[in-house]
Amino acid sequence: MERRKLYEIALTLLPGIGYVNSKKLVAYCGGAEAVFCESRKALEQIPGIKPETVDGIVSHKMFDRVEQEFVFIEKNGIKPLYYLDADYPKRLQHCADCPLVLYYKGNANLNAAKVMGMVGTRNITDYGRFMAEKIIEEISSNNILIISGLAYGVDAMAHSAALKYNLATVGVLGHGMQTIYPAKNRKLAIEMLEKGGVLTEFMSGTMPLRENFPQRNRIVSGMVDCLVVVESAIKGGAMITADIANSYDREVFAVPGRIGDIYSEGCNMLIMTNKAHLVTGAADISRVMNWDIDTKTVAKQMRLFRDFSDDEQKVMDVFADKKTVQLDDIIVGTDLSPSKIASVLLSLEFDGVLTALPGKRYQKL
Repeated sequence: MERRKLYEIALTLLPGIGYVNSKKLVAYCGGAEAVFCESRKALEQIPGIKPETVDGIVSHKMFDRVEQEFVFIEKNGIKPLYYLDADYPKRLQHCADCPLVLYYKGNANLNAAKVMGMVGTRNITDYGRFMAEKIIEEISSNNILIISGLAYGVDAMAHSAALKYNLATVGVLGHGMQTIYPAKNRKLAIEMLEKGGVLTEFMSGTMPLRENFPQRNRIVSGMVDCLVVVESAIKGGAMITADIANSYDREVFAVPGRIGDIYSEGCNMLIMTNKAHLVTGAADISRVMNWDIDTKTVAKQMRLFRDFSDDEQKVMDVFADKKTVQLDDIIVGTDLSPSKIASVLLSLEFDGVLTALPGKRYQKL
């Protein structure tokens, strides 16, 4: 690995300096290595550079830690991406607060022609699972990179659906590469490495602390062309990510939900306040983004040789030889919860198996 990477990583360890001033420092000195070759007097004359930052530069004390990181990233096949490198995410590079260095492991092109983020609650519902997979399935014939945060719930569903439909997907971590948090998603992260990858701005040893995740969220927002919020309460990480995406002038989409459902309140609020476009499928994204997407629309007829899941079969058994049934009959005739029934009925409608009629009735097609 090029030795210049030592200096680039060392910049991230300077005390008392933020994302903007660190880049100003590089610009004044002419490069990362040049920063550490500059005299104290010259450094003190650079606007916005604090005395403790100057002390850190001339002391070179951080280089022991940088050497340790070098050993870790080489041992684990991790690639450090400096913000001026050609393969650094260009969309993120244009954000004033982009990280100086990202640590990346994987095979995805971070500068793909089309990049979509998908985020939402950790407490994903059956409706959320259905809509997340539906949207990703409908764009699966297109080379779109899917970005999320590898958290429980919507994030994990987005990554899993991308893998299922053969799309590249990258997870942005809120900690160092020495671990995967949550641990339950470790297997998923490993599966993502083949065609996608994992990425973080945090050096090894950084634990998944609460304050790290808003920083992680800005990377998700900065790397994408558009962001889809599937389910979210009024407050939470997904809403923070949506706000950041709006501040970066990214297009935000939100899946509408039923009034009163706690994990649809955030999405409904984004739509109501014109902070997000309403999205029901990939065609909505294509229209707003002006993307030439070959969306997989489902014909309003039952797919030939369609296999039903166990829950779908329970619902279909209620119909038997009847053409139309009441919703109450379905509730009584199955052992499923109302939320599960709603999810199953929605799935069957989208696949053209059933159609909803007035008066809480469903007709078999």
